[in-house]
Amino acid sequence: MGKVVLVTGVARHLGSRFVQELRREPGVDLVVGVDLQPSAHDLSGPEEDTELAGYTFVRADIRRPTVARVIAEHEVDTVVHLNVSTTMLGSTSRSTVKETNVIGTMQLLAAVQKAPTVSRLVVKSTTSVYGSAPRDPAVFHERMQPKVLPSGGFAKDAVEVEGYVRGFSRRRPDVAVSVLRFANIVGPHADTPLAEYFALPVLPTVLGYDPRLQFIHEDDAVEVLRLAAMEPRRGMINTGTFNVAGEGVMVLSQAARRLGRPTVPMLLPAVSWVAGLARQTRLLDFSPEQMRLLTHGRVVDTTQLRETFGYLPRYTTEQALADMARGTRSGLLPPAQVAGWTSRVAELLPNGGGKKR
Repeated sequence: MGKVVLVTGVARHLGSRFVQELRREPGVDLVVGVDLQPSAHDLSGPEEDTELAGYTFVRADIRRPTVARVIAEHEVDTVVHLNVSTTMLGSTSRSTVKETNVIGTMQLLAAVQKAPTVSRLVVKSTTSVYGSAPRDPAVFHERMQPKVLPSGGFAKDAVEVEGYVRGFSRRRPDVAVSVLRFANIVGPHADTPLAEYFALPVLPTVLGYDPRLQFIHEDDAVEVLRLAAMEPRRGMINTGTFNVAGEGVMVLSQAARRLGRPTVPMLLPAVSWVAGLARQTRLLDFSPEQMRLLTHGRVVDTTQLRETFGYLPRYTTEQALADMARGTRSGLLPPAQVAGWTSRVAELLPNGGGKKR
């Protein structure tokens, strides 16, 4: 009998894409999707396609013990936890999001701990666990600790989630555990807060800062999840904690030029006010942690992803952003024109427009 994989968070775009890919995997017999609502995509597929693994959706809240019954009923052997997110579909309540991220993960891990059939656990995390601070190192490795621990929001949730996962690993050493710290996921259909920010006609930025950023394309994110859910390839290890990001680094001003988005440099208090207004009006989820990212940036090392996990992302950071640009509405101005203006302004500034890091 092939694998039975339970996937949480299937209502979101990444979860839906992953389920579709997983059903094509020859070693998978059944995929069980769990979420509060079904995906907007048809994940069942054509009934006549016998080459696809089976799919069943269970409407359940992972904050409740129901998930233990689902695991036992389907004799699940692999759990992929994608329901750790910055926002929750259909809800703007920060407390509800935190409960789903933290309490939901605790309930899921408790259910997995009691399930003798489960042999593999994959958890979606984020590079936000390293924080974003002015005295951060140039590059974060998996074993490094942040200079300043995240004090709230999704980043703090992710830190707590990883702590619970480490505790689970000690209690169930027989379960292969993978923690994937994704950089900002972008692509034509990515539904992340940073993608929403880049979709704005004009990008508010913090005056005097040009943060370094990394991206991972949604296709690469799905492939990394698939590889983590399967048995490792010969000579590779897919258990442990891995930074997942495309090769290369971009600064925010470069990204804005490539997208054809003019930037409006503002003092930090003014940007914070705009971010708060955006959250109140539900224009986008412009959280304080995203503000810190767009001020100080963050770069991670991906050596372990390439050499231990055995995967080199198909898209570099620059290519991932370019593909997102092809799938989104054009900016107010042609990218070449924006680049020309910003270059001329930089030439007029002292020291060639040097900015803080």
